[in-house]
Amino acid sequence: MVNKNFYNTILSLTFCPRGNYLVAGDIYGQISVFYLSKILNPEGNLTKFDQTPKHTFTIENNLHINSLLTTEQYLVVGTSVGIIGYDWKNIKNGKEAKISWKIELPKVQSNFEKIDINCMVLSKDPGLIYVGCDDNNIYCVNIESSAIVRTLKGHSDYIHDIYKLENELVSGGEDGLVNVWDLREKDVACKVEPWKRDNIARNDLGKWIGAVSLSDDWILCGGGPRLSLWHLKSLNNSMIFPLEDSGIHVAELYEDKVFAGGRSNYFYNMSVNGNIAAEIPVSCVTVYSAIHQENPQKTLCIAGSSPKIDVCTNFTYKDQVLSLY
Repeated sequence: MVNKNFYNTILSLTFCPRGNYLVAGDIYGQISVFYLSKILNPEGNLTKFDQTPKHTFTIENNLHINSLLTTEQYLVVGTSVGIIGYDWKNIKNGKEAKISWKIELPKVQSNFEKIDINCMVLSKDPGLIYVGCDDNNIYCVNIESSAIVRTLKGHSDYIHDIYKLENELVSGGEDGLVNVWDLREKDVACKVEPWKRDNIARNDLGKWIGAVSLSDDWILCGGGPRLSLWHLKSLNNSMIFPLEDSGIHVAELYEDKVFAGGRSNYFYNMSVNGNIAAEIPVSCVTVYSAIHQENPQKTLCIAGSSPKIDVCTNFTYKDQVLSLY
């Protein structure tokens, strides 16, 4: 009999508010909680058991945990059955994980199927989050009142990724669009379509955009098209990154660095001018989630089409590997 655990995929990662715990969500509906501080600062030699979850719980069998988000009080989980909140106190203490609240988005009228929440980001306004969905829309949701505050319509296919910086939000979708929204306005402020550039397009992979990021001056995006950097004001392409990949699913502008991963043997740490600072070998065939923090200890965690999580404490090489089992 095939052991399905071997074929598990981790779709999402997040840290708890203080950074001492790491949480992973997979394709089997399971949430796994790792005691990260103990793993990074062991009292003795780490055992295989130490590198597995402190505890786990299942939301619903075979439910994809597409996205995870951390607020001060809640672990927020994005799925096809809604947005679900769990109190961090129960998560960290290993108590029975009871749902604190649940928000169901309106069903798509054409087929009455439930909406998949593919990605989520926090708003600067307390209680508000933005969620990118497979009905082609981005919703601003008040998790305290369960109300949909606003709907952003600008894509013709489902949303893969969103990233927010101050009053601007950038989104990437299956339609190949990268939309930049000024959240003080109603409509899309500007857009780029990387797949229309011959030197960026990879027709064999498609036009989809799997990852987006934003800074004061730059838009970073990749997917089927190559990972590329665009000037936010002029929308001119500034850089095409020299990566060996077959699709980008993770990309972020962080300080003076660019992080990127996808279907590749490596997770990349680069400068904005394309110089590769580190090629980190990964345990999965495809990276779907990568998160980092500076405190309480500098940590980069990388996961994807594998039950393993690669942990790097200096953003340049892999220190150890955690596992769901």
